[in-house]
Amino acid sequence: MPHVLNAWYVAAWSHEVTRDPVARTICQQPVVLYRAKDGSAVALADRCAHRGYPLSAGRLVEDSIECGYHGFAFGCDGVCTRVPAQSTIPSRSKVRAYPLHEKDGWVWIWTGEAERADVTTIPDTHWMNDPAWATVTHSYLFNCRADLVHDNLLDLTHESFIHRTTVGDDYIYEHGITVEVDGTTVTVDRLMPGVEAPPLYASTMGVEGLFDRFHATEFAVPSHHTLHSGITGRGRPREEGYLIKVLNGITPIDEHTCWYYYAFCRNFGIENSAATEDLRIGLSTVLDEDAEALRLQELALQTRPKGEHDVLIAQDAGVAKARRVMSQLLAAESVAAAGPASGTSEARYAASPAAAAAAAPPAASATASVG
Repeated sequence: MPHVLNAWYVAAWSHEVTRDPVARTICQQPVVLYRAKDGSAVALADRCAHRGYPLSAGRLVEDSIECGYHGFAFGCDGVCTRVPAQSTIPSRSKVRAYPLHEKDGWVWIWTGEAERADVTTIPDTHWMNDPAWATVTHSYLFNCRADLVHDNLLDLTHESFIHRTTVGDDYIYEHGITVEVDGTTVTVDRLMPGVEAPPLYASTMGVEGLFDRFHATEFAVPSHHTLHSGITGRGRPREEGYLIKVLNGITPIDEHTCWYYYAFCRNFGIENSAATEDLRIGLSTVLDEDAEALRLQELALQTRPKGEHDVLIAQDAGVAKARRVMSQLLAAESVAAAGPASGTSEARYAASPAAAAAAAPPAASATASVG
């Protein structure tokens, strides 16, 4: 199963990257993460150029990582700095170095062509680092393909069934959605007027009665969702209400597993440590429920007969459009990587998300109201 490579993915939380090498597999690429002595994060291919031993099983010597098998050492740029058995270093003795960028507590990695890595395209996550917001975080290994998590976040009607005791209610699926596509960003918006706050949030907000509840899932294809959520007074602007920003970094490991990096940021009850702990426990329950549901779905899909496909309905409009954008990005990278034209500037440019979006047919930027 291919992955979009010319993109930023969350590789780890900043606190996870230290002077002790950490192994990660991202889009089926083994990577070792560590910090140089100046504190900067480093990512190298986790495979020694000598005989393929994992560098993550070695140690740091100054700013080089030393292979634990025969002692070959590689600097932050991936170039070999030492071969213990001889004084000369073979010119081919190097490993791939990946572009990294740290922002708001996450370490982002670019898995494609290094020259295309543009940090300005990393999604906005400033709420995690804003003192006006309180944040609860989780990390989770999901035993399912990353695409299933994307679908899950784009169609929140599942909350009515899987999360009934925490954030779900029947009124969610009773209200329709509006879908917008802007380049490679798909936004699914749902307004639920005159409803009660969900159980998990109500006590923290200290509210009761009827409010306007809203969800707006903003999917920056292929790796990040920002859920703009909350409740506000009936008929009042959203920005006046109790606001929630749920940041979801979805990082593929392989075709059947992915990492889920999660941050729940709120603008209410900032100093209420008991509420923060209640949310930490409650949101862990939500993620447990999602993980189990998607594990079962992954197993079921692995036995689905060839030629049998999902039966999508109106509530799946965001899912359908996001899948289309993802397919366009994958197709563009496939074209760029194949054939004699792959080395041309036109073919290489087509592999970027911006180029794929620009080449998309007009329907990809349409707005659809369903439900």
